[in-house]
Amino acid sequence: MEETVKVVVDAMGGDNAPGEIIKGAVNAVLQRKDIQILLVGQEAVIQKELAGYTYPREQIAVVDAPEVIETAEPPVLAIRKKKQSSIVVGLNMVKQGEADAFVSAGSSGAILAGGQVIVGRIRGVERPPLAPLIPTDKWVSLLIDCGANVDARASHLVQFAKMGSIYMEHVVGIRKPRVAIVNIGAEEEKGNALVKETYPLLKECKDINFVGNIEARDIPYGAADVIVCEAFVGNVILKLYEGVSSAFLGIIKRSMMSSLRSKIGALLVKPSLKKTLKAFDASQYGGAPLLGLKGLVVKTHGNSKSPEVTNSILQCVTFKEQRINEKIKNKLGISSEEE
Repeated sequence: MEETVKVVVDAMGGDNAPGEIIKGAVNAVLQRKDIQILLVGQEAVIQKELAGYTYPREQIAVVDAPEVIETAEPPVLAIRKKKQSSIVVGLNMVKQGEADAFVSAGSSGAILAGGQVIVGRIRGVERPPLAPLIPTDKWVSLLIDCGANVDARASHLVQFAKMGSIYMEHVVGIRKPRVAIVNIGAEEEKGNALVKETYPLLKECKDINFVGNIEARDIPYGAADVIVCEAFVGNVILKLYEGVSSAFLGIIKRSMMSSLRSKIGALLVKPSLKKTLKAFDASQYGGAPLLGLKGLVVKTHGNSKSPEVTNSILQCVTFKEQRINEKIKNKLGISSEEE
């Protein structure tokens, strides 16, 4: 008998809430019977939106949370003051064991702070990293960390590498994932103080497949499966990645519509081009997990549409099925008694 995975979804978070969030949740339960979704937010608003859908009623419940944390609010202060916000209520449900995971497109700062303060770190995890999957010409790579720890230490990056390896192997399905650290050159002696200190530590790790340095230009070519860096560098890489992808898509569209000949050519290549561009659509890979917490917290893009919400929910199922937290404890040498 399949074990039901309970996922709390923040219906009020993100630019497209609640419409796209609820649509994504409904699509998730239509795809899998082993998911129960708890939509948290302003109950009347959620119920009104749900009324337009046909779905298995037993798989979606609504939890009232009248307050909303806005993106511009100071994260820690908002979590302390707005106890009845969708983010705080949802995270508390994970903490109390009422749900397996929390998914939100809301305030990044509030989710990251709340994840650590409310859900809490696995004992022995120094810093939980935010780890999105990014598309490459081979498939995907995990960028870890991209937003949670801008002032990381070498020991943090070593843990990021180990947790990222577990995620890529057991959730994404890549055997012996290649781990690399972001640097300004391929040579071992290059880099800032943090990278120079971390490199030999990663080299000594026998339980990961460390392949050395990776330059930013090699990331889109899939030169590594797990890309290790502190959050300042990771966030710059992620934002540039997204910006270049969007700009490149715009250039292609304008070029194809520039003349009658190009429009005819566009019709001919449209099926192949659509398939190619889909591979570089980050939404199909779900959200970014905050690894190393006692429960799963997944941050999706603020502008998430329903497909990304659906895929974020589905990745929570794989996370639980593969017992990722137990594997993280084993990899880091943390016993259940310590926890």
